[in-house]
Amino acid sequence: MIIRKGAEAEIHLTSWQERKVIAKRRVPKTYRLEELDVVLRTKRTKMEAKLISEARSVGIPTPLIFDIDKKESQIVMEYIEGERIKDILNRISPSERKEICFNIGSSIGKLHSHHIIHGDLTTSNMIFRDGLIYFIDFSLGEISEEIEAKGVDLHVLMEAYESTHPSIMEDFKYIMEGYRSEFDSAQEVEDKIQEIISRGRYT
Repeated sequence: MIIRKGAEAEIHLTSWQERKVIAKRRVPKTYRLEELDVVLRTKRTKMEAKLISEARSVGIPTPLIFDIDKKESQIVMEYIEGERIKDILNRISPSERKEICFNIGSSIGKLHSHHIIHGDLTTSNMIFRDGLIYFIDFSLGEISEEIEAKGVDLHVLMEAYESTHPSIMEDFKYIMEGYRSEFDSAQEVEDKIQEIISRGRYT
């Protein structure tokens, strides 16, 4: 059963060895040369699987990967049954929200301290289950030591948060507190975010 169709991939809820799983398949793009399309889909599939696994190895909850089919550009992974952070953040108590936001920030700090860039940080790509925040959809991610990449990563979240949760935007500060608690170069990233915002004002 297809539960989501994106620009790059289809997300199927299916079964694998008697487990309920997600099968994420990157679909062919007919506007690209076939050889190039195969190379790009294979490369991006391998990179996403690597990022999910590396994030998990440094303590970030992510889906377990069960299978990678390079020929089909498909990743079979654990189905995280929980609620999207997007759907719960506005209705929980201020103290619960503070804790969740801090934990979001500390998780991103851990990712960045290991040079893992998520690429699409939104509260839709975070699932709350059993008290843990699972990060999903690393399809736009990369490995980068650049402060610029980390600044862009957090700026994407800031804009997404402001758009989705405008009434509680003041709580974004707890995300930044959590981020600082885990990443020694947090101030450099915060300075870069301000630079990115300034660029946007003058373009």
